[in-house]
Amino acid sequence: MAIKNILLEIGTEEIPSRFIPDALEALKNNAQAAFASNRIEFKDAKTYATPRRLVLIITNASEAQTEIVEMLKGPPVSTAYDENGVPTRAAEGFAKGKGISVDELKEIEVGGVKYIAAEVRQESKKTLDVLPELLKNLIASLSFPKSMYWDQSGVRFARPIRWIVALADENVIPFTYGQISSGRRTSGHRFMGKKIIDIKNAAEFLDVLFDNNVILDQEKRLQKMKTAIANLQQEFEGNLEVEMDPKILEENLYLVEYPVPFAGTFDKRYLEIPEEVLTTSMKKNQKYLAVRSSGKGGKLANYFVGVSNNMVLDMKVIREGNERVLRARLEDAAFFWEEDRKIPLASYVERLKSVTYQEKLGSVYDKVMLTRKLAAWFCDKYKMKEIASLVDRAAYLSKADLVTSMVFEFTDLQGVMGREYAKSAGEDPRVALALYEQYLPQTATDKTPTDDVGAVLGLAERVHIITACHKVGLEPTGSQDPYALRRAARCINEILFARKYNFDIVEAVKESCKINGVDEKTQEKILEFIKQRLHVQLKERGFEHELAALGISVAGNVPYQALKFIETLGAVKAEEWFTALVSSAVRVKNILAKNSKDLTVEQADESLMTLDAEKNLYKEISRLDEPVRKALNAYDWAGLAKILAELSPVVAKFFDDVMVMDKDEKVRANRFALLAQCNKLFREVGDLSVLSKK
Repeated sequence: MAIKNILLEIGTEEIPSRFIPDALEALKNNAQAAFASNRIEFKDAKTYATPRRLVLIITNASEAQTEIVEMLKGPPVSTAYDENGVPTRAAEGFAKGKGISVDELKEIEVGGVKYIAAEVRQESKKTLDVLPELLKNLIASLSFPKSMYWDQSGVRFARPIRWIVALADENVIPFTYGQISSGRRTSGHRFMGKKIIDIKNAAEFLDVLFDNNVILDQEKRLQKMKTAIANLQQEFEGNLEVEMDPKILEENLYLVEYPVPFAGTFDKRYLEIPEEVLTTSMKKNQKYLAVRSSGKGGKLANYFVGVSNNMVLDMKVIREGNERVLRARLEDAAFFWEEDRKIPLASYVERLKSVTYQEKLGSVYDKVMLTRKLAAWFCDKYKMKEIASLVDRAAYLSKADLVTSMVFEFTDLQGVMGREYAKSAGEDPRVALALYEQYLPQTATDKTPTDDVGAVLGLAERVHIITACHKVGLEPTGSQDPYALRRAARCINEILFARKYNFDIVEAVKESCKINGVDEKTQEKILEFIKQRLHVQLKERGFEHELAALGISVAGNVPYQALKFIETLGAVKAEEWFTALVSSAVRVKNILAKNSKDLTVEQADESLMTLDAEKNLYKEISRLDEPVRKALNAYDWAGLAKILAELSPVVAKFFDDVMVMDKDEKVRANRFALLAQCNKLFREVGDLSVLSKK
């Protein structure tokens, strides 16, 4: 008879909300793997979480493990028995290793050869006997960004474990984890539920918790939260709506067991502070949802929505308490806003000399000045003289906001405050915007700079960071990347892609190495690092490994053009002419590799050609050599594809009509020379043979 419900609840002190989504996924994946490896069949595995508990429920599990009979192949019969049929040491050793007697050995035939074999049955245990160790190991398998020790047992978890419920229907699954023994005793809501609850049967678990004001199912908890927030909008004056920020909703979801949204207000005078300051104060510190006027790009209103984990008789008390806390934070922000603007943003630059960027790399001021040099080089190199002065000013001011009071208190506002303080000081609007856009993109899916000034500054800083860190041995190792150099390389490429810049990143790195006094060996390491990151990004965009590598080999110095090149080839790779061309490239490469000793002629002689197919190939290669070179130099990938389409049938015809290995030594050598010229043309386009399906 199947076990209808297997329940595991890990009851804890409040787990940080950011830990929970990953823990839920790991619990489910690990459970499915554990049940499968233990040969226990089941219908479904579901995981639930609140701040105080992680829960796994397995439904319709088999009563016992699935029995497995395996036929394990041993040595050949010819070596397992001597000529008299007596088992040899090979047979005896194999039988002993499989836990059976020699008499129990069987014979099987594989590929026409007879082997001895052992039939091994894996014992089937009752599921109830397997579950204690399985569930204990499941708890131990969970890991978190930070874990705690809390008693003498030595086990670790995100927060101290206070109880464990483990049931198979009505039966307790007994085990001990740390100093906690499993049982049927759980706890309701910390404020609105019973402290001690005995669960009679796993099937009633969710209902019992719900009766004690714990909405265990996070999807239902989220829906309740959203519905209540929608109802709150009726309290607002004017046409306003709550900004349903997914990150804030998820944080609140795992901060409460029973969501009780409430609305609050703050003084309108605080709306004079830059919007990002207000939303940062609300979201990061208090986990509040902002309220805006309806419509796209609606203005921030002086309301907020919070989510309480406690329903009290008078929610006014909760609201007023939160309003007081927010008021204090906004008052600090207003003070910083006024104080920081008493001097121009440029006045803060000198203070950067006392701020260490990295002990081996000097101060933030030093970093700014070196970035400034590289930014000037970009402008000069790529004929951007009209923005050179703006880029220089933006580079000079780029980190000034780091030493303002506002950014010291709210570090997430770096760049935002630079932009706002620059505006206030009367700096050029493009310079002000660049102080913000220098940090874009911040994530893989984030927006990129909208203006050249911020884009060039962002490129210069990231190239400098990568160069400087490699100079002092701070390059990434394995999973460690303390200075986010992988992200810096990613951002360089994303900016180049988005702005469609034909910037040569190799030249930029060389210039940065020159500015920073980096040796040639380290320079090569930097270039390889950037090349690897480009390869990863191209693959992430859906391009095959080989196609991405081909693009880098052809135009890797200019990442934007490497992208355009493989986009062009990707669009035609399934076409018949291109498939035929790749096949021809493989044949040419293989023939030349196998007959390298016979490549005695450097240039094919047309007078030795007797067949139309070889004459046509010779003429086509001669005709297309210059157009191919021009297309490559002009990044004319569509034009290059057209040229290759013209070449493809000519090469294919050559292989259809011409026997390369002619008996005449001179003719054969001449044909090898012709193929070498063909291969040279292919190599200019890249090694197309890597695209062949092996």
